[in-house]
Amino acid sequence: MYALLLTQNPDESAILALALRRAGLAVTTEQDLARALHIWPDRPADLILLALEGSDPLADARRVRAETDMLLVIVTDPVPERTHYDLLEAGADLVVTRPFSARLLTAQVRALLRRAGNLPVVGLTTLSLAGLTLDPATRTVQVLDQLPRRLTHLEFRLLHTLMTHSDQVLPADTIVERVWGYSGQGDRDLVRGLVSRLRAKVEPDLQNPRYIVTVAGVGYSFSTA
Repeated sequence: MYALLLTQNPDESAILALALRRAGLAVTTEQDLARALHIWPDRPADLILLALEGSDPLADARRVRAETDMLLVIVTDPVPERTHYDLLEAGADLVVTRPFSARLLTAQVRALLRRAGNLPVVGLTTLSLAGLTLDPATRTVQVLDQLPRRLTHLEFRLLHTLMTHSDQVLPADTIVERVWGYSGQGDRDLVRGLVSRLRAKVEPDLQNPRYIVTVAGVGYSFSTA
C-alpha cells in the first residue's frame, strides 16, 4: 500500500512522510495537485494526504473526490468549525490542523487503514443490459461488439449503481452517497463531471445519450429502452 503526499513545504513533508511510513505506507510526494490528479489513473494511491499551503482545502477536497474515493486526509491551518464540518461533508476522512502530532497522525492513519481494510467485500456478478456489459472482475465495460474499455473506480461504481437500478431515476444526492459514500447535498457538479467522463466511454453518440439519460431537475437513469 502507498500514500500520495501533496505538500510544498520540505520540512513538513519530511515529518508527514515519516508519519505515513510508520503507519505502514510507501510514500510518493507531489507538489502540484493538478499534476497528481492527471497521473492518478496510472498509479492510484491507497491514501491521499493533502497538506498544501495557500490553497483552498475545501476546493482541493472536492477536486480529489471528483477523481477517487480513496482515503483522504487533509492537513490545514486552524479553520472555523464550519469549515472543518464542510471538509468532512466534502469527503475528507480526517482533518488535521497545524500544529499536529506526528505520533498521533500515525495512529489516526493506521485506524483509517484498518477500517478501510475491514470493509466487507461483496462478490459482484457481471451485468449485461441493452447491449452493454459491465465486468467487475476486470472493471471494464463493453458496448455491443466494441473492445472492452477500462473504468476508474468511480466510473465503475456509478455505472454499477445505475445499472442495478435500471430505468429508475436516481437523484444526484443519492448517487453521491452510493458512489462516494458520503452525504451528497450540493454536489451536483461532482456527479455531472463523472457522468460526462463515463458517457465518453459508453455512449455511441454523446449528443444523444443512449444509456445514461439525464432527467432534468431530478437526476440520472440507465435506460434499457
